[in-house]
Amino acid sequence: MQADRQKFLEELMAAWSPSGFEEEAQEVIRRRLAGAAEEVRTDVHGNVLAGVNTAAPLRVMLAGHVDEIGLMVSHVDDNGFLFFQTIGGFDPTILVGQHVLVHGAKGSVPGVIGRKAIHLMTDEERKVSPKIEDLFIDIGAKSAAEAGKHVRVSDPVTLDVRLRYLLNERVACRGFDDRIGAFVVIETLLEVAARKPRVALWSVATVQEEVGLRGAKTSAFGIDPHVGIAVDVGHASDYAGIEKEKRKLGDVRVGSGPILCRGPNINPKVQRGLEAVAKSKKIPYQMQAEPRATGTDANAMQLNRSGVATALVSVPNRYMHTPVEVVSLADADNTIRLLTEYVLSLKATDTFIPGK
Repeated sequence: MQADRQKFLEELMAAWSPSGFEEEAQEVIRRRLAGAAEEVRTDVHGNVLAGVNTAAPLRVMLAGHVDEIGLMVSHVDDNGFLFFQTIGGFDPTILVGQHVLVHGAKGSVPGVIGRKAIHLMTDEERKVSPKIEDLFIDIGAKSAAEAGKHVRVSDPVTLDVRLRYLLNERVACRGFDDRIGAFVVIETLLEVAARKPRVALWSVATVQEEVGLRGAKTSAFGIDPHVGIAVDVGHASDYAGIEKEKRKLGDVRVGSGPILCRGPNINPKVQRGLEAVAKSKKIPYQMQAEPRATGTDANAMQLNRSGVATALVSVPNRYMHTPVEVVSLADADNTIRLLTEYVLSLKATDTFIPGK
């Protein structure tokens, strides 16, 4: 991966951006886009929209959601312990013992998620998975009054996890779902902008996907694209313990290229076009069945206005919605290549009506 691209990824992953609180990550994206697009704007929901060749009659929208799952302080007890609710979907078992940052008005406050020590648990307690309402954050405060000087109810919380480089160009961090998608759509726009496309391209770092695909709904309405491609993460099936799930997911491997999907959420002409480009440019890719709604920004774009020709391109991801999501830098680069070449292959007269 190019050095400047890798630096952007590191900065983006270091930012915090729970759904509804994406400002820090979006500022990183705006800095990356400075001077590279014809138009960059932020809408009332917080989506960052960047466009090139915007006057062209055929409009393509790439969407990668920048929001991550997180926590929110819901109660501070008399002893200064913080109780919380989740923003998006968490498995409570992975939260116990995690370092966190509570993002208060005066800055981020470190804390840990505590639980009764195993030595003090009964046999029955050891068998039961913790519930969110039983977990709490310890910031070291001695009282509610002391805690209140630093944090308050409604403050967002993120896991305090940094990007780590693994073997074979693989990286681990929280929040690759879906900052890797936001990263891909922005880098694709930079590549396309340098090569004079025949169509308009809008790359959007969308917000609030984890709580209802909200940013994609509003930004797609504003752009009114003819083609919409969501870039998200897809479940890899190449690690221990999910042999049964492979029957549903297929044989999806980290490092083997982006995932192309087929199903009712996917326009067949866009899907075939992406696959043809991958083959002609010798870009590795994998196929995945999506027989229902995909649960991604592709859902929102497909149903926009009178309909959009949509597709979903996914970056293979291990351990989704945990602090140690693993993706491949090579997969990210190949996803950027695929989308760049696909957009450059389009012309204003293309039609995406199935069977025509």
